[in-house]
Amino acid sequence: MHAAKRVCFGLTLAVFAASWIAPRWPLEQALHSSLTVLGLAWLWWHDRRWPLQPLHFALVCAFIVAHCVGARWLYSYVPYDAWLQAATGWSPTEAFGWQRNHFDRLIHFAYGFCLAPPAWHWLGQRWPRLAAAQAGALAVMLVMCSSLVYEWLEWLVASTLSPGAAEAYNGQQGDMWDAHADMLLATIGAILAWPLMHREPRQGKDT
Repeated sequence: MHAAKRVCFGLTLAVFAASWIAPRWPLEQALHSSLTVLGLAWLWWHDRRWPLQPLHFALVCAFIVAHCVGARWLYSYVPYDAWLQAATGWSPTEAFGWQRNHFDRLIHFAYGFCLAPPAWHWLGQRWPRLAAAQAGALAVMLVMCSSLVYEWLEWLVASTLSPGAAEAYNGQQGDMWDAHADMLLATIGAILAWPLMHREPRQGKDT
């Protein structure tokens, strides 16, 4: 593994471990963190099988780190507003009149933005005859489809929990359109990541 990748992976593991120091909601955090464990295992395996470019590897690590932060505070309670006020004196909640915690929205946007470029690169490795634009379109669609499957799985897990635990796990915060907004933001993130898909070399046709 490339030295930069080892550093990124090590820092990601450190953040994951730190997120479990005196957990506030152990059960709910464990449900979210199960995805972190799967993501870390997948990243290690995938990079050994189909090596990622350093930038793409760092993007995946950045997403996992953000997910670790969200999992610790169950997304709905991430104190980003307090952090920003302490650091800059600025409150996005007051500035934009927000009525809910939007950290989960950031995570879904980051899912598309951080995962689409690695998906584009993998598609180019697997099917080098694809034009770069074709691989990019497929990467965006892969983000869209996986976002939909995740929302289904989230609903399935929540259906097995008590109402209170389900609300804490889902983090809908009373928004009946929460799943739709999450999928839309992931799609927007993937589309906005398009320039990053062309900053790294790949095999296959040029656009």
